[in-house]
Amino acid sequence: MSALLYSLGRWSYRHPWRVLIAWLLVLGIAGGGALAFNKGTDNTFSIPGTESQAGLEQLSRTFPQVSGTSAQILVVAAEGDTITDAAYRAPIDSVVDELGALDGVLSATSPFDEMVDGMLNDAETAAIIRLQFDGQGFDVPEESTDALHSISEALRDQLPAGAQTALGGDLFATSIPGVSLIEAVGLIIALIVLIVTFRSFVVAGLPLITAIIGVGISMAAIFIATAFATVSSTTPLLALMLGLAVGIDYALFIVSRHQDQVRSGTDPEESAAQATGTAGSAVVFAGVTVLIALIGLGFAGIPFLTTMGIAASVAVAIAVAIAVTLTPAFLGFLGHRVAGKKRHAKNAKNTKNTGAQAQTQPETEPRMSASARWVRGVTKHPVLAAAAVIAGLGALAIPAASLQLALPNAGMLPADSEARISYDLTAEQFGPGFNGPLILTGTIVTSTDPLGLMADLQREVEAIPGVDRVALATPNENADTGIVQIIPTTAPDAPETADLVRELRSHHDAWLNDYGIDLSVTGYTAVAIDISDQLGAALFPFGAFVIGLSLILLAIVFRSIWVPVTAALGYLLSIVAAFGVVAAVFEWGWFADALQVTRVGPVISFMPIVLMGVLFGLAMDYQVFLVSRMREDFVHDNERLQGPDAAHRAARRAVRTGFASTARVVTAAALIMFAVFVAFVPEGDSSLKPIALGLATGIAIDAFLVRMTLIPALMTILGRHAWWLPAWLSRLLPHVDIEGEAVEHERSLSGWPGDGSAVAADNLVVATTARDIVVPHLRVAPGRALVITGSEHERSLLALTVAGRSRPTSGDLRVDSHIVPTRASTVRRTVGFAALASSDAAAQLREALRGNPRVVVVTDIDIPASAARDQHCARLRDARTGSSERGPLTIIATAQNADQARAALAQAGWHDSELLDLTALHRRRTSSFSSPDDASSHHPAKVTV
Repeated sequence: MSALLYSLGRWSYRHPWRVLIAWLLVLGIAGGGALAFNKGTDNTFSIPGTESQAGLEQLSRTFPQVSGTSAQILVVAAEGDTITDAAYRAPIDSVVDELGALDGVLSATSPFDEMVDGMLNDAETAAIIRLQFDGQGFDVPEESTDALHSISEALRDQLPAGAQTALGGDLFATSIPGVSLIEAVGLIIALIVLIVTFRSFVVAGLPLITAIIGVGISMAAIFIATAFATVSSTTPLLALMLGLAVGIDYALFIVSRHQDQVRSGTDPEESAAQATGTAGSAVVFAGVTVLIALIGLGFAGIPFLTTMGIAASVAVAIAVAIAVTLTPAFLGFLGHRVAGKKRHAKNAKNTKNTGAQAQTQPETEPRMSASARWVRGVTKHPVLAAAAVIAGLGALAIPAASLQLALPNAGMLPADSEARISYDLTAEQFGPGFNGPLILTGTIVTSTDPLGLMADLQREVEAIPGVDRVALATPNENADTGIVQIIPTTAPDAPETADLVRELRSHHDAWLNDYGIDLSVTGYTAVAIDISDQLGAALFPFGAFVIGLSLILLAIVFRSIWVPVTAALGYLLSIVAAFGVVAAVFEWGWFADALQVTRVGPVISFMPIVLMGVLFGLAMDYQVFLVSRMREDFVHDNERLQGPDAAHRAARRAVRTGFASTARVVTAAALIMFAVFVAFVPEGDSSLKPIALGLATGIAIDAFLVRMTLIPALMTILGRHAWWLPAWLSRLLPHVDIEGEAVEHERSLSGWPGDGSAVAADNLVVATTARDIVVPHLRVAPGRALVITGSEHERSLLALTVAGRSRPTSGDLRVDSHIVPTRASTVRRTVGFAALASSDAAAQLREALRGNPRVVVVTDIDIPASAARDQHCARLRDARTGSSERGPLTIIATAQNADQARAALAQAGWHDSELLDLTALHRRRTSSFSSPDDASSHHPAKVTV
C-alpha cells in the first residue's frame, strides 16, 4: 500500500493540472447529475418485519383512509368563547368541505362528526380538524401543502377576534434541515488552526479546498441517489459534517508531514511522494476503519439508517481518495513555498549560539515544547494520571444512564414554528397523548357483528391503564378490517407511551381467543417506538462488532496485544462520556438555552449507534498517528540501548519521544474536528443537534483525555509489555504497513547495492515450516546464471521469493532494480517464472519469456536429457540472444542435481553458472541466533555471480 501511494503521490505532484481538472470534472458531472435526478429527501421512517410496519401495510390495502400520513388544524376559541358557538362551527364546517377537495386528501373529519370522539376538548374551547392523506408525507403534492397553509390562515381570519389556528400533525412533524451561516464558523476556526499549524495562509487553505471539493462531490452523489433510494433529510447533513471533518484532517496529516520534510531539506517532489506513502497510508487505514464502522450501521436492520451509513461512508471514501491524489497535486503547485515561515526562526534570531550549539538546537527544542512537557508530566506519575482520567470520564458518563431515545416529532421543532405551536397547543388543550395516537387494527372478516365487535373491543381498550380515550372504533366499508384509534395519556416520546404499546401487545393472545382477531398495534407513534427499540437492541452487537474490529485491526498494525486493549478501553470511555454529555444537555437541561435546545427530552433514536460508529473511526485515527511513532522509536531505541532493563527504558522513552513528535498534528486535527462538529450545534436541525454535540465532545474527550493522557500513562505502566505479541498470533496476523515503513526502507536502499546487480540480497531470511533460510550475501550480475540447490521445498520457496511470488521474512532483496517485497507486484509483472517439472512447462516457459524480461526464474532445470529439455534450452538460448534491446538475460534456476543443472544451462548458453547451496544456509528457530547477521557468522557464505 505505502509503495503504491508513494508512486501515486509522485505522479500527482508531477501532473497537478491533470489531477485538479479530473476532480473538477467529477464535481461538475456529479453536480449536473444531482440537478437532473434529485427527487428530494424523504423523512418517512419504516422498519420492515415489525408489527407496526406490517399493520400499516395491511391498512394501506384494506383501510387506506387511516394508513397514510395525517395533518390537523387546531382551532382554539377566544377567551370566554365556546368552540361549539355558531361563529366557530359554521366556518369550521365550511373549511372541512374545502379540505376534502384537496388533491391527495382521502378524508377531512369535522370535530363535530358524531362518529368521532375526542376532537372537541372537555371544556369545548378547542377543536381539531383531522385530515388523512393518500400515502406518506413525500407523496403529498406540494400544492396541497401550500393550500393547507392558505386555508388555515383564511380560517383564522373568519373566526372571532382572539381565536387561534395552528397547522400540525404527522405531515409537519419533522422539518427539512438546512445549512446556516453558523456552520461556516467551524470552517473559520479550522482555517485559523491550520494557519497556526502551517505558518502559512496559502498552505492552510489546501486542506479546506480539498475538503470542500470532496464534500461537493459526495453531496451531489447523495442527491443523485434520491432517484433510486429513500434518503432522509438528515443524511446529507451527516455526510456534510463527516466529509468536512475527515477531509480537512486527512489532508492536514499529509501536508504536515510534507512541510516538515521540506523544511528539513528534502526535495519537494520526493517529499510529496514520501508524505503520501507514509502519512497517506495511515489516512487510508483511518478511512477504512470509518467506512467499516459506518457500513456496520446496517446491524440495526433499519433501511433509512443503512442508507445513512452508506451515504456517510461514500463521503469518507471520497475524502480519502482526494487526500491521496489532489493534496499532492496542490503541493506540486506550491513547490518550495510550502515551507512557509520557519517554526523556530524567532528563537534562532534571538539566541546567540556557537556552531556546535546551533547544531544541537533542533534536538533540544522539541523537548521544550508544550507537548513534551505535558507527556513528561503524564509519564512521571502514570498511575495518578490514568486514575484521574478514568474517574473523571466515569463521572461524566453518569447522566448517560438516563438517556432516552425517540424519533423526532413536532415537539422538537423550534418554538416559533407553526407545527410546534400546534403540538404545544394540542397538548395544552387536549392532553399530550393527542399528539401521538395509536392504532389497533386487525381482520374481522369472520365476525357476524362487526359493529358490536368493535364496541366490545373499545370497552376493553379503554380499561387499560395509560389509555386516555378511544377516539374511533369502527370497521371499514367492507367490514373486513377494524381499527381502534387510541389516545394515550402521555406524549408520543414519553417512556410511558412505549410501555402502553407493549401492554396492548401483551393482550394479543387473549383478544385472539376471545374475539378471533389477530390484532396489531401500529401508527406513526408505534413505528417510532419500534424503531427506537430495535436501535437499542442493536447497540450491543454493534458495539461488540466495533470493539472486536478495533482489537483485530490494531493488533495487525502494532503487532501487540496490550495496545489494542488499551485503545478499546479508551474508546469505551470516550463513548460513555459523550453519551453522558448529550444526556446532561438534552435530558437534564444543562446549558440547553445556550445551545438553543428547543425541547428537553429524548434524543433521536439513531444518535448512539451513529456516534459509536463515527467516533470509532476517528479514535483509531488518532491512535494510529500517536502510537505508531511510539512503536517506531521503541524499535530504534531497543536495538541501541544496552543493559538488563533496556527494553523497559526504551519503551518508556518511546512514549515521550513519539508523543512529542506527533502531538502537534493530532492536536490540530482534533481542534478542527471539534470546530466543524460543534458548529452544527447552535443552529442545527433538532435531529442532528445531539449527534453533532456528541461527536464534538467525543472528539475532544478522546483526543485530549484518552489518546493524549490515558494512553501514554497506560503504556508507561506497561513498559516493554505494551509491545508483546505471542509468536503463534504473530504468524496468523497479516502484515500491514500503515506508517510507510516499506517506503522508508526503499529510500534507505536507493543506492544499494550500487554495482548494477540484476539480483542482490543481504541478510535475506525466508521462513520455511521447520527452519529459516538465511542468505547473508548474494549478487548476480546482469546476463549471468545462478543455480540454487537444497531441499525441494526450500529451493522452491527461495525461487518464489526472488520472483516476487512469496514474501521474505526479513532482510534486503532487489530484483531487476525493484525492492522486494515493497515492489513485489512490479517484480511479478517484469520477472518471468516457469516450473519446468510441471505438465505445462512449455507453456509456462513461453509465457515467462514473453516481453523479453531481464530476469527469469525457473525451477527444476535439472530434468533428464530429453526432447523437452532440448526444447526448453533452445527457448532460453533464443531469449538470451534476443535480449540485447532491454539488456542481458539473467537466469535464476533451482535444481536437485547441480551438475545436471549446469549442463542444461551450458546447453542454453550460460557456461559459467554459479551455485548457491541452501543446505549450509539455514538456522533452526530454536537456535540462539537473534538476527540474520548472527546466522551468517556461523554459516559464512557470500555468493557473487
